[in-house]
Amino acid sequence: MREPGIDYHAIFEVSPSAMLLLNSVLVILDANKSYQNLVGRNRDELIGQYVFDAFPQDDASEMEDLKASLRRVVESHDQDVAGPIRHDLEEPDRPGVYAERYWSPINAPVMDSDGQIALIVHRLEEITDLVRAGGPDADHRGREMKLELYARSRELQQVNERLRQTNARERQIALALQDSMLPAPQALAHHQAAVRYRPAVHALNVCGDWYDVTQLPNGKYAVAVGDVVGHGLAAAGVMGQLRSALSAAIRVVGGPASALDGLDLYARSVDGALSTTAVQTIIAWADHRITYSSAGHPPPALADPDGTVRFLDQATDPPLGASMEHTPRPQASTTYADGATLVLYTDGLIERRGEDIDQGLQRLADHLARHGNGEVEALADALIDLSSATDDTAVVVVRL
Repeated sequence: MREPGIDYHAIFEVSPSAMLLLNSVLVILDANKSYQNLVGRNRDELIGQYVFDAFPQDDASEMEDLKASLRRVVESHDQDVAGPIRHDLEEPDRPGVYAERYWSPINAPVMDSDGQIALIVHRLEEITDLVRAGGPDADHRGREMKLELYARSRELQQVNERLRQTNARERQIALALQDSMLPAPQALAHHQAAVRYRPAVHALNVCGDWYDVTQLPNGKYAVAVGDVVGHGLAAAGVMGQLRSALSAAIRVVGGPASALDGLDLYARSVDGALSTTAVQTIIAWADHRITYSSAGHPPPALADPDGTVRFLDQATDPPLGASMEHTPRPQASTTYADGATLVLYTDGLIERRGEDIDQGLQRLADHLARHGNGEVEALADALIDLSSATDDTAVVVVRL
């Protein structure tokens, strides 16, 4: 909102920078005093004219560069800097004698409430001192090189700014994708659950790891994690397909092994899905029993209230699509005591470069033995902090 009492037209009029206001078809709507003095024409001679009919430069290459800059502003709705132009000024105390002067045109859009261009501010920034650096004896070629270097440096600034804006848009897309494909877990009627997700350093906020916590129609709970090979939006797209497929399968089949059987067949038809790992568990709270099956995934950890930690590794098969022929996957089950903690995770939690995976599993077991009885949200935070910064990590903690 505008501050009350500020006369923006007066500010425009007294600005030392030469400025024009153009509409979206590049017709001059106003010219401030500095611009009028620069071109030696009054406001009435400029307003209503197409800018290139009123602009004082005759150099065709300069005119084309300025036209290209204004086209970019109209198309992108972003500020743009044109290449330098030369416009000599008559010396005040020497009529008919013109001093060599150089200018950098800057064009910036002013948007209306509908997101359309209402005005374009065309401003000339003097760069004569920059061009003349090196003294009065600098040759013509040297000045041309300085102008070229200045133009290229401004172009590089514009490219960097566009890259920054593109990265910001990609990050927004990534965040929206993460929110849609990795939502907060459903509230469980008889248990507490917490999830955490951390992408690798220098990665977008979505990668190939996923989790799913679901209460089934029969009153049991389905908890799963998975890991697609690769990083970035492509891996995230595959992850979304597989996560949805497994979440649907576990609702209609007889158990974790059957759900992974169906996911294996589906993965063979999805580009980028082969060698994905996943583990699916079913928690039957009335029977205090966990049934599970793993497709090449690190084993879930079950921490008993007394500090004993077991890894559920009795039903492990190769990753999705790794076998030449599809074969039924194994399934196993185990009982648990009230107050036990089930932890499902991806390999970023336990793997370190140059370290045996057994060391990572032992580190996880030691942590759960000491802190497994803690509040689930705090435990999830502590576990994700154990993860490697070079790989994506998903963690699910369920208090049984």
